[in-house]
Amino acid sequence: MKTILSIENLGVRHGRETVLSGVDLTLSRGEIVTIVGPNGSGKTTLLRAIVGAAPITAGRITRKDGLKIGYVPQKLAIDNTLPITVRRFLNLPKKISDSDAQQALARTGAEALTSRQITELSGGQMQRVLLARAIIGQPDLLLLDEATQGLDQPGSAEFYTLIADLRETLDCAVLMVSHELHVVMAASDRVICLNGHVCCHGTPEHVASAPEYRALFGSGTKGALALYRHEHDHAHDHGHENEHDHEHS
Repeated sequence: MKTILSIENLGVRHGRETVLSGVDLTLSRGEIVTIVGPNGSGKTTLLRAIVGAAPITAGRITRKDGLKIGYVPQKLAIDNTLPITVRRFLNLPKKISDSDAQQALARTGAEALTSRQITELSGGQMQRVLLARAIIGQPDLLLLDEATQGLDQPGSAEFYTLIADLRETLDCAVLMVSHELHVVMAASDRVICLNGHVCCHGTPEHVASAPEYRALFGSGTKGALALYRHEHDHAHDHGHENEHDHEHS
């Protein structure tokens, strides 16, 4: 498989705080890689560094020449008083043709939403529109930051099926942040556990074989995240599982 992105010994600091250190990652066209980890572990920061929105303080990121990236953010703040249709929204930040807009919406199952007001959309509809916006330029790499946040379980499963289909249609790589480990294991080629650094990585089967992971089933999302405070970080992080309520980007 052709490598389209390579990250070596990446470090990112926010002021005096080290958010990421020594992160290595390669991505190849056609694969789905998922990043998991506790809140505050630097997952969003890693995606922001890849798109150039978070300045790196160590290491390097090598992108293939002309790499096109589509990005679906964790959430988008939209002024509820702003009247804007889905079609007009797709023109931000630059105008696109009606045919490109329709093709992108059709690929994400949102073609019927063209004339709807953005503020009237359900969570699932909005995610499909954001995804359509991300794929308009036929990206080589699709970045998804907790893209199913706020969706119910069937909605999440449907969304991940859509991502898998787009991976085939666009022949792109997908790098996604998720807390839904049960879906991650079904949808990913590789899983990376991040907690300021790469704690462990490998196939879903490799990660799922950890006794800590097996013990988690049925314990809900908080337990799923707590798994990744595993033995590599135990001494440093013991007792701080709930220290961060939000991802620091």
